[in-house]
Amino acid sequence: MKQEIGLLTVFLLVFLYDTFMPKRTQGSLPAFATVLTLALTVCGFFCTSGNVTAFAGMYETSTVITAIKNILNIGVVIVLIQSIKWANSEFYELLLVTLFGMYLMISARHFLLFVIGLEAASLPLAAMVAFDKKHYESHEAAVKYILTAVFSSAIFLLGLSYVYGLTGSLYFENIYFAITGKESIMLVVALAFVIAGIGFKLSLVPFHLWTADVYQGAPTSVTSYLSVISKGAAAFAFLVIMAQVFGTVYSLAWEWMLYALIILTITIGNLFALRQRNMKRFLAFSSISQAGYIMLGVIAFNSTGMASLMYYILVYIFSNLAAFGVIQAIENATGRVSMDDYNGLYKTNPRLAFAMMLAMFSLAGIPPFAGFFSKFFIFTGALQQGTVAIYVLVLIALINTIVSLYYYLLVVKEMFINQGPCPVEHFRSSCSERLGLWITVGGVVLLGIVSCCYNYLLDIASNSPMNMYFIQ
Repeated sequence: MKQEIGLLTVFLLVFLYDTFMPKRTQGSLPAFATVLTLALTVCGFFCTSGNVTAFAGMYETSTVITAIKNILNIGVVIVLIQSIKWANSEFYELLLVTLFGMYLMISARHFLLFVIGLEAASLPLAAMVAFDKKHYESHEAAVKYILTAVFSSAIFLLGLSYVYGLTGSLYFENIYFAITGKESIMLVVALAFVIAGIGFKLSLVPFHLWTADVYQGAPTSVTSYLSVISKGAAAFAFLVIMAQVFGTVYSLAWEWMLYALIILTITIGNLFALRQRNMKRFLAFSSISQAGYIMLGVIAFNSTGMASLMYYILVYIFSNLAAFGVIQAIENATGRVSMDDYNGLYKTNPRLAFAMMLAMFSLAGIPPFAGFFSKFFIFTGALQQGTVAIYVLVLIALINTIVSLYYYLLVVKEMFINQGPCPVEHFRSSCSERLGLWITVGGVVLLGIVSCCYNYLLDIASNSPMNMYFIQ
């Protein structure tokens, strides 16, 4: 509970600061909130109290869960730094509430607590998407997001009602043992509804239709938060539910469901990304494709897969936030978000072009950057199953990696080779935007060199209590 208590403390301090401090001092609120969240992240690395349960077993934390929350905290700190220039108190308060909901999702061991965390993470995000009050597309994106969120929650709850009817419990452990050795059509239907509900958060095909419009309409900082923090929390929660609730029906049902979802998600995300000229829609379909690779860590169903999933999310945070940091800097200065506007960017803004190039190389998985190793480790974790089906799945993912390489390099081509009639003029981005880019670029480079990070994650994953649910 240390991290949840710490996060609530940060939220209350920000709220009280916003409420009672004189208006003339409100300008320092973004920096105040960022420093507090950074302090929470630093303290989180020392919260290694072992396995702890609370609320009659509804809540659980462990070393691996603490590490997962710290990974999310790193991404939140970068988003806060990048948004200092334009955000106000409401943005930070909403962001901290959504992060608290994600904490609950990851630590929940009872579906009631999980649903509370899911809604706490989802509903404030709709307000964040609509944060640009003068922008019509922001309002439209918020409506699309809230409607799809409501429908996905309804589908998820319908699946839970079937699970409760079959087992008589909402505790993860009780459900696990109640369905052990059982084969039921109703159980498969319930599982399909649960996967559909969480698939919305992850933007898995065919639950992805909201993604591009919401990413385009939302403020860029909110888009980056949706693309990495929300997706990362949903992936970790998905792994917990699949292992600790439905692990006993792995080979009977959900293995093949996820095979189909992964192939569709990676392929359709790549094909639609090829056609995009708006940079935010481009990264939206890129994030859909990346969600398919993330799911390989879930389908691996072993400790190596869990470690590679954590490492992939960490690398994805730095890579995607670097790309969105460049987009935000250019959008704030010029209002341009089209890929055509990046023609000749290297000549007018070489540092931004260099940062975007590294982000694209990492997302594409080009060595020696971090994205190459994250894909390598997640493929390795999946291949440890040793089945023919998993070999075919990884082969399809590798072929799609070649396709993704083409459209990521299109952005690099626009910046370094193409010459447009109206290039983005030279400008100087704000200190917070430059600091955010330095951090993300440093992460992209260093995570591809420093191997101890993955070794640490593999060590804590190998000693995780979740291993008892995995295929040994």
